[in-house]
Amino acid sequence: MFVITAQDAPRFELPGVEFTGLAAPSRGSRDLCTWRITVAPGLDSAHAHTLDHDEIFMVTSGAIRLFPDGPLLGPGDAAVVPAGTPIQLANPGPGPAVAHVVIRAGFTATQADGTAIPTPPWAR
Repeated sequence: MFVITAQDAPRFELPGVEFTGLAAPSRGSRDLCTWRITVAPGLDSAHAHTLDHDEIFMVTSGAIRLFPDGPLLGPGDAAVVPAGTPIQLANPGPGPAVAHVVIRAGFTATQADGTAIPTPPWAR
């Protein structure tokens, strides 16, 4: 068994989003990855991306949208984003939003312009 304490979980920053790495291959999980995202209020991602595996978002506080004009997800809501579906993260609320994300280990992403994105560090 591997335990990832809140204190030891690695953190990564992208503009407007903090990623807290939980389970991943480097942290004892061979098949699945999970992390927590904290999304800044007012964030509206400029570009969409797609993943090659299904991704699940579970909102614990605040509200997020996963694509323009998509449903607003609040605490207790979950969304399954099928592989290949464009994701464009937004937090239209006045405060931070927090969600947990789960996906199969070893996934890759593609930007809207076709640029490949390797597995990010919070999921390795």
